[in-house]
Parts: sequence; C-alpha cells; structure tokens
Amino acid sequence: MSVNLSNPNPAELFPIAGVRIGVAEAGIRKANRKDLTVVLIDAGASVAGVFTQNRFCAAPVQICRDHLTQNSGIRAMLINTGNANAGTGEDGRARALHTCQTLAAHLHIQATQVLPFSTGVIMETLPIDRLEAGLPAALAAAKPDQWLDAAQAIMTTDTVAKAFGAQVQIDGATISITGISKGAGMIRPNMATMLGFMATDACVSQTVMKQLATELAEGSFNRVTVDGDTSTNDSFVVIASNQAKHAPITSLDSAAGQALKQAMLGVAQKLAQAIVRDGEGATKFISIRVEGGKTQAECRQVAYAIAHSPLVKTAFFASDPNLGRILAAVGYAGIADLDQTGIELYLDDVHVASQGGRNPDYREEDGQRVMKQAEITVRVALGRGDAADTVWTCDLSHDYVSINADYRS
Repeated sequence: MSVNLSNPNPAELFPIAGVRIGVAEAGIRKANRKDLTVVLIDAGASVAGVFTQNRFCAAPVQICRDHLTQNSGIRAMLINTGNANAGTGEDGRARALHTCQTLAAHLHIQATQVLPFSTGVIMETLPIDRLEAGLPAALAAAKPDQWLDAAQAIMTTDTVAKAFGAQVQIDGATISITGISKGAGMIRPNMATMLGFMATDACVSQTVMKQLATELAEGSFNRVTVDGDTSTNDSFVVIASNQAKHAPITSLDSAAGQALKQAMLGVAQKLAQAIVRDGEGATKFISIRVEGGKTQAECRQVAYAIAHSPLVKTAFFASDPNLGRILAAVGYAGIADLDQTGIELYLDDVHVASQGGRNPDYREEDGQRVMKQAEITVRVALGRGDAADTVWTCDLSHDYVSINADYRS
C-alpha cells in the first residue's frame, strides 16, 4: 500500500552521459529477485555523499566515507539488498572491502575508487560468494538507461520503486538529472533504512559537490520520517558526470549553481516524499509545517515532535480529530520558553486552535473531513518569530506492526 504513489515513468528517467547501470539476480537473500546493482562512472566525474548519523553505522558506510575522503576519483558503486552488513564488526568491514577489490579488479581501477552500499537485515554475514558470482551478469547488463531496473533492485519492504528525473537549461545546455531511492521503514534520516542516488551530466567542481549533496539532503531526505528510527545504512550520493557542454559550476551562489540546485532539489524532494508515501503500512501522507519560530531549528524540532508521536500518528490512521494530541506534542517538543497562548493550529483550511485553546468556530465535523483525506497538511504557528520549516510523515497503522514483526521471516 502507498499513498498516491505510482510506478515510475521510464520516459522521465533520463540517461546520464558518463553513467552506466547494471542489475543482476545474485540470490543474496532470496532467489529470483533483482538484488545486485553496479553503477559505472566515467573518469572525471565529481562525486559526494551524505551518510547516517547513527554511530552504529554499517561497514559499507564506513568504507564509503573513507574512500570519498581519499579523493582518488570515484569510478563505481556496488549496491546489494537483502543484507545490511551492519553489526558485523571487523568481519563485515573486511567483506565490504573485498567486494570493492573484486569489482575494481573487473574494471581495472583501484579499490578506493569503489563505493559499496548494503541494505537489508542487520547482524547477518554478507554472502560475498553470491555477490561476487553475480557481478559478471551485472557488468554485462550495464547501460545508461537502466535507472528503473536499479530502482527496483534496491527495494526491500518498499511496495513501489522510487525514481524521478528532470531537465534544466544552464548556459544554453540541456542538463539531465535522474535519481532513485529506497526506503519504507526505519526512516528518520539524520542524514535515513534509506538509500538515495542521484546523477546529472552537469559540470560541477569537486569542491562544490559536498556542499551540493549536503544542501540537497537538508532540503529533502532530512525532512522526512516514517517511524523516527535512524538506520545504520542511510546513504545519499550525488554524481556529476561533467559531460554537459557548459562552463563548470564553481559556486552554488551563481545563477547556474542555483538553477542546478533547484532542479536537483525538486527531484530529491520527490524521492524523499516517495519514501513517506510508501511508508510501511501508510494510508496518509502528512505535511507538518511549523511557522512563527525564532529559528528554523526550533520549527523543525516541533514538527518532528508531532511527526514522531505514536498518538498523533494513530489518530491520523483512525481519521480521528483528537487534535489535543498535536498540541501536547508541541508542548513537549522542548522549547522551554514557549508561550502556549501564542499557538495557532490548522488542519488544511480548518482553524482548530487559537491562542492556545480551541477555536470557538471550530467544528469537529470539519476536522474529521480533513482527517479522512489521503493527504493532510498540519500547520502550527508558534507566534515567536519569522522562521518556518516543513517535515513530511505518514500515519501509523496495524500493517506497520505486522510488516516489522514478520520482516526477517
């Protein structure tokens, strides 16, 4: 089940010059499913990534950070599903490194030029024999137009593949952007289990790439939550193949830099929102906007308090306008000097609470009308300043418990 989320349109997934993708069935956890992906990147590309803030991060995350720091020019990515290679200690790290070395040998590059990614069950040994046996088929299948296959291959409990593309004009050149993501549970990206990959043929200097990846994550994946659990494997990687015919972007503050960032942010937000729309057991897609804060950080703090409340999320599932739960979450969000008499609460166009109490004109049937919708906007005004921020989440249903109770079976 997903909320207003369709299968990707292959016509909107643009091949990216300098990037080829191959997918294979390696039987890493289950037979007869796509579970191994290779992404091959031509020399000269700029690559950056943002990773989980979970201190118990998976072996592939550790290695990705190391390889990006060494700045030897990333030439390939290796992605498996079915096994997270997390909570596996030194053995897990050695296995992840070995897969990098094996792919590097196939491609005649250095192991430090390979980024590994894993997603699936935690604390199980990565079956590198199956992974490596599947590599020749994945490499043989590598083509520029395999984005949809890759989106399907990185799924775990996802019910819909997540892939979007866009094009933008920069200095007279048509720039293509395509991205994929996976995730449905264990989602609260602090910069989330989520994986996201985005590529463009735009020309971007390596010095700008880290800033670009960070700002894209902050505006998209770091604004979604399904269950408040930050995964051990969360990764978001951005590739600029530098093959478009325009002057290199050396500053995101330039007109070209802003045009590219906004186009890529649009794709990143669709990918991030798709994760929430496909949240495990989700029946509602909920936008939580908090306005009138002193800072964006405190607005986000309040928004996440609402988004993470099991009582709020189950009320949305039941279409029950028990909206005191939202006010309670605002109150315990941790803003010590919050004045409750300045708080206004809205459900879409319905003004629910005013000056910290029930709006005299509010009618429960109006609240229930909104609560029955598949897409809902909660808007909270704090009355403290001019800052605002938005978080996207979903409801919490019976199916969420069932999916996670049965996940390993």
